[in-house]
Amino acid sequence: MTKLLLAFERRVTSAIWTLACLLLALAACLGFYQVLTRFIFNEPSTWTEVSIRMILIWMVMLGTVVAFRQGALVSVDLMYRLSRGLWLKTLRLIITGISVVFLGVLVWYGAEVAWRVRFQELAGLEPLSIGWAYLALPVGAALSILAVLANHLDPRHMELDTAL
Repeated sequence: MTKLLLAFERRVTSAIWTLACLLLALAACLGFYQVLTRFIFNEPSTWTEVSIRMILIWMVMLGTVVAFRQGALVSVDLMYRLSRGLWLKTLRLIITGISVVFLGVLVWYGAEVAWRVRFQELAGLEPLSIGWAYLALPVGAALSILAVLANHLDPRHMELDTAL
């Protein structure tokens, strides 16, 4: 069961990593387009700023999934370094539990907020609901739960590897 979960998580995280990178590239291209239309053509684009904002929100929430999986988020670094044996296992379990509960709260309330604002439209992208921007929170948090569980089963601590 563990190998199946880790194999599934590896594929999901790889796809999320690729998507987050593509979103960053798209945001950069839209930012360049916005600068061109505003300062070169003197006809500012009305939709690029809002689009970039929404793309960056999604990119950050998807990037968080990868950070959770790699253990690259700021953690209780000193406690990890000083812990051994049973205390290390207990510490990892506590951190995993707190992370899952926190992310579960984000999923719950993020979905509720996205549902409540589903009829509001994004300024500059009128047919598009602002709910799509808010949906990044519960989607990213739900995928992060998978990453946290995978990191618990197969620990990686990138921040420890790169620390001075």
